[in-house]
Amino acid sequence: MALNRRSFLKAAGLTTLAGLGGHAAMELLAPGALEAAQPAQVGAYPEALTAKRWAMLIDTEKFTSAELYQKCIDACHKTHNVPTIPGKQEVKWLWTERYAGTFPEQQHALVPEKVKHQPFLLLCNHCDDPPCVRVCPTKATFKRADGIVMMDMHRCIGCRYCMAGCPYGARSFNFRDPRPFVENIDEHYPTRMKGVVEKCTFCEDRLAKGQLPACVEVSEGALIFGDLADEDSEVRRILRERYSLRRKPSLGTNPSVFYLI
Repeated sequence: MALNRRSFLKAAGLTTLAGLGGHAAMELLAPGALEAAQPAQVGAYPEALTAKRWAMLIDTEKFTSAELYQKCIDACHKTHNVPTIPGKQEVKWLWTERYAGTFPEQQHALVPEKVKHQPFLLLCNHCDDPPCVRVCPTKATFKRADGIVMMDMHRCIGCRYCMAGCPYGARSFNFRDPRPFVENIDEHYPTRMKGVVEKCTFCEDRLAKGQLPACVEVSEGALIFGDLADEDSEVRRILRERYSLRRKPSLGTNPSVFYLI
């Protein structure tokens, strides 16, 4: 029997709902989940910030206190309704790690003790060649023209292939409903549901409204964000003047996050 377009779309819709665990439509569109159901696109507002390739610089010399790290993490997580779940099933977009976990390829016996025990801020690296995009079967993970690696939680089927593909541990899986663990839900950003993956998106929703990423705004100058493709941009000027490291460079993913040393 021939399958016309309407029948195909109907079957596809039922398949999608089945992949989401049979959740009712009203549950999927719970408060905080409807307002930004579609990712904001560059140019959606006249004042949108645009770039050919976004990049972030992390000035390790300016992160001198645990309070500043936490200030950046809190700004990110509160803006994006990231839950605080006790135990080992944590969800994180921004977090800290010691030198050994951050730069495993840079280990040697004479690394200064101060550097060994210094925390480093970690997030999605928004790679130029992201393995997470290649392995996602539904294209829920995709890379935009400006280099931001996106996560469409509405298309995610929870297979976690992207988590296996990411060499930086930058993705979290919602093993349980995260909404009860979010304090003071921000209605301007969607909440998530059980069974989907999430991660940092370089605050693409804020860029579309002409705002810098939330972590950058509160970082007191320790985080610099700009266009890596523009030779006259601030990030390019600083990279010419300061030595920097990127995580696991031998993998060839070409991260867009640089650590200034």
